[in-house]
Formats: sequence, C-alpha cells, structure tokens
Amino acid sequence: MLKGKKILVGITGGIAAYKIPLLVRLLRKAGAEVKVVMTPAAKDFVTPLTLSTLTGHPVWSDFFNPADGSWHSHVELGLWADLFVIAPVTATTLGKMHHGIADNLLLATYLSARCPVMLAPAMDLDMYKHPSTTNNIKALEQYGNIIIAPGSGELASGLCGEGRMEEPENIFQRIKDFLAFDKMFEGKKVLITAGPTYEPIDPVRFIGNHSSGRMGIEIAKVFANRGAKVTLVLGPTQLSVNHPSIELLPVTTAVEMFEACMALSQTSDIMVMSAAVADYRPLKPSDKKIKKQDENLSLELVKNPDILKTLGRNKKSGQMLVGFALETDNAVENARIKLTTKGADLIVLNSLADEGAGFGHNTNKVSLITAEATEHLPLMPKSEVAAHIADKINRMLLQLQ
Repeated sequence: MLKGKKILVGITGGIAAYKIPLLVRLLRKAGAEVKVVMTPAAKDFVTPLTLSTLTGHPVWSDFFNPADGSWHSHVELGLWADLFVIAPVTATTLGKMHHGIADNLLLATYLSARCPVMLAPAMDLDMYKHPSTTNNIKALEQYGNIIIAPGSGELASGLCGEGRMEEPENIFQRIKDFLAFDKMFEGKKVLITAGPTYEPIDPVRFIGNHSSGRMGIEIAKVFANRGAKVTLVLGPTQLSVNHPSIELLPVTTAVEMFEACMALSQTSDIMVMSAAVADYRPLKPSDKKIKKQDENLSLELVKNPDILKTLGRNKKSGQMLVGFALETDNAVENARIKLTTKGADLIVLNSLADEGAGFGHNTNKVSLITAEATEHLPLMPKSEVAAHIADKINRMLLQLQ
C-alpha cells in the first residue's frame, strides 16, 4: 500500500523518540522510502546511526555538513516528501512551528514543506493541558496540519494522563489510511464556499449569522489532501487557511460570493456550497452610521441571489453539486425538498436540535441525503465529517462512470 511513497520522518527531543525506529521499520516494511530529519536535542534519545541503518539514507540534522561545509537544503527535503510525519513533537517545537521560528533544520524544513504534515505531540500532562500548548495545537491544525492526538497512560514523569505519544503502530495505521486516499481526487477542480456573508446596513452594522466557516474549511482541506485543486470562497471568519493546494478567495457579501461562484462554476468538477449565505440584504445601505433617533427602525430587505439554485440550473453533465441545509423542524423533509428544488446531487443536513452540531462547535452531526437514500452520521469532529462527505462524493462519482 505504501510502495513508492516518500515519507519524511521528523524527530524532536522528547523521550518518546526512542519509539520512532519501530515506526521507520513499519514504513520500510510496507514499501515506503523513508528519510529522517532530527533536531539536535533528539540525538540525546535516539542515534542517527540507528535511523540511517534502518532507512538506508543519511540522517539530516544540521544546516551544514561539518566534514566539508556543504549545505543541507531544507527546501529539497520538503519538496521530496509525499508526507512529513513529525513524532514526537515537543511543546517547544509546537510553539516554534506556530510562530514560524526556524532555528534548526527540522523547523526550516517544516516551514518550506509543500506536502501534508502530520504532528504527533508528546509531553507531560500539565504541559499538554497548558493554554499555550492547546492554542498552539489549534493554530497548527488551522494551518492545515493533521494532528495525531496523544493518548493517556504512564508518562516519563511518573504521572499518568494525557500527553503520551500515540503508539508507532497506530501512527503507522494513520499514515496508511491517509495515503490510501492521497490521490482520490487528483485532477479534479473543486469549488467550495464557507463561512457567513455580511450584508451591510451602514458602515458599522450588518446582517449576518454565527457561522465560523470551520466545516467548509475542513472539507477544503480533505479535498486538497486527496489530490484536488481547491478554490475556497470564504466569507468573513477569524479562522485561517494555509494549504498549498487551496486557493483562497475572501468575500464579504452574498453578491460577492455569487459572482465568484459563477465565474468558477464552469471549470469546476465538484461544487460544495457549505457557506451560510444571508437570504436577504438591505436594499439601500447607508453610507453613514445610522444614529439612534426614533423608537423603531425599519429596513427594507431584498432577496439575495440563490447561489445553489443557480448552480443547479446551470450544472453541466458530470458535475457534482452539494448543498448544505441547517434546519430547526421537519429537517429531513425540508432537506429533501431543497435537494429537488435546487438541483443538487447531495444535501448535507444538520439540525440545531442536535447538541454539538451546527454553528460554533468543533463537532457536527449530519445526515447525507440523496435522491435514493438518507445516511445518518453520529456526532464527530468536523474534520471527520468532512472526510465522510468526501468519501460519499467519491462513491457517487464512481457510480456515474
């Protein structure tokens, strides 16, 4: 399954580094070509000689070869790999990654890598639970990194709790699962919308909603990681997107999102409309702040263009169109009506009645609705929901062939 795959393994200075030779052996046995880059501190826990023997390649650690002064190119390493797996990742390295500090070869390679990156943090439980660590992990996940969360167990300090690096066998399985889907959408152009739209009332006020854009961003990352060229039309959000295969088009209003989608739709193979687009906008936004004067204020609203319906009406043969529905009552029935009236191939339904679903959560609980069937998924992280949606779209595309 991994035959011919190029995997770069990064090792930082944590006690769990002693387990990485087993991961390297598993990767090599599965047919992968493996190279290793280490921080200087990692050499205190596992020797370069061991790793070079297992990989059949020199181990990279310093910017320069001390023997002849030649330069070790971090750019070359980052371009070589199909996947960069860093395990263990210490709290120090997490912080440096978050803030772009490249004071060793591993960090410089990380910052220049164009391939997907997996991170397996490992540290004592109080360090792992510290707000600075959790914030660093959240930021790195938003950057597009794949986080292999540590498990619970006995730690080097003698304490027991979260922070223990995932076992090499499980990291190996995550790598296999990820690379099995690596090129599923290679050659496909995918258009995705995400986030809210803000419809101006005056220069300081707007009509909007509570969407963060996280669900659409996770979908974009899944498609990009599986080989697609993704264009993400993203409404206002505090979340960041940084992925070499995702082109980001920021917009603010529904009209701007509509125009962007119309321009891109004819060359897109798959269109996923996950944005929470405002249905109405003020007819005449004020160019000055509206002062508080009368007891009541009336706004005349007009309908925004229906992006999903327009795309459905103009959809070409072979294109896949996916819409989202957020319902509060008669959820499945309303979603099925939307599937038909909008001309979509798939509707992803979430209900505000489900705890942990919808806006403002890192989790979601959705149903996948097609003309033939309804598939209910349990509550899970939005990254996993995104993977299920991509899997469903792939199955539907295969049925069309």
